[in-house]
Amino acid sequence: MAELRMVHLPLLTPFVISTGTMTHKTFPLLVLRADGIEGMAEGVMDPLPDYLEETTAGALDLLRGAVLPKLVGQKIATPADIAPLLDPWRGNRMAKAVVEMAVWDLWARSMDQPLCRLLGGARDRVEVGVSLGIAPLDETCNRIAEASEQGYRRIKLKIRQGHDLDLLAGVRARFPEIKLTVDANTDYGLTDLSTLRKMDRFGLDYIEQPLAFDDILDHGQVQAALETAICLDESIRTAKDARIALQMGAARVINIKVGRVGGFAEARSIHDVCAAFGVPVWCGGMLESGVGRAHNIHLATMPNFTKPGDTSSASRYFERDIINEPLEAVDGLMAVPEGAGCGATLDYDYLDTVSEVIEVWRA
Repeated sequence: MAELRMVHLPLLTPFVISTGTMTHKTFPLLVLRADGIEGMAEGVMDPLPDYLEETTAGALDLLRGAVLPKLVGQKIATPADIAPLLDPWRGNRMAKAVVEMAVWDLWARSMDQPLCRLLGGARDRVEVGVSLGIAPLDETCNRIAEASEQGYRRIKLKIRQGHDLDLLAGVRARFPEIKLTVDANTDYGLTDLSTLRKMDRFGLDYIEQPLAFDDILDHGQVQAALETAICLDESIRTAKDARIALQMGAARVINIKVGRVGGFAEARSIHDVCAAFGVPVWCGGMLESGVGRAHNIHLATMPNFTKPGDTSSASRYFERDIINEPLEAVDGLMAVPEGAGCGATLDYDYLDTVSEVIEVWRA
């Protein structure tokens, strides 16, 4: 059986980036049930295509009309068995990831194994940082001070044109030693190369996705001109993309978001390609609920995830989560949720109050 919900989860505070402001996290949640076991996953696409081309409406249409009616009733021995079901449809990696990840979770639970063990994970806790939305300098510094006191291992600042160099100068004047990165969310172009060069003076660990979401070539020119590492996010959707980017010298760090790349199989392939090039990866976040956060934590236990990820405490974003387990970092470390699969169980009493659509498919 498959149950598909649209969840509308309010954020504690608005989250501002170069492409817009979020006040709620709206996402599809898929629950698969078989033999008394639940497997679950959430989508990371947005209501409007302001991150990548996919949208929640498009994902729902594909899942409802094509994927779930064919999935329900199938006999699946391993997650690889669903590849023939998903391969006929091009793109739509975020929608496909919802299904693939839920199958991985169901499979792991059926064997009473934690997801990280089946993924090849190597540790029981992972380093995490925080991602701070666009805000005035004083407010940003107050947030940094709070996150630093809580022990987070990396601070990431969202930037955009005109909200960059002065911000970084002010932050570095107050916090000269913190591990600091910035995320441009594609707001710059080659004409802004002089601005990007000036960021070298601030000792950043990396600059994330300064150029267009579908660009690799021009990022190579930017990386060649900068001392600071470029980290690619939106541009990397497959292991082939990662290989091309690294061969071209377009990045020295890669952000892996399992929901962006189509699921765990592709995420593992990207991880392995980057490891072969000696390039570190880290696990990005999309303001996921506890379901997506649990999946991200398990993924980040793999050996080449050597930089702190975005999976900070859920209480930073939500007054109440949709899972029963508290996912809270301690001294910048997030423990892997205990139990089989991703380790999350749904708080159905609350989930029902934030679900706008509930649809069910039975064999």
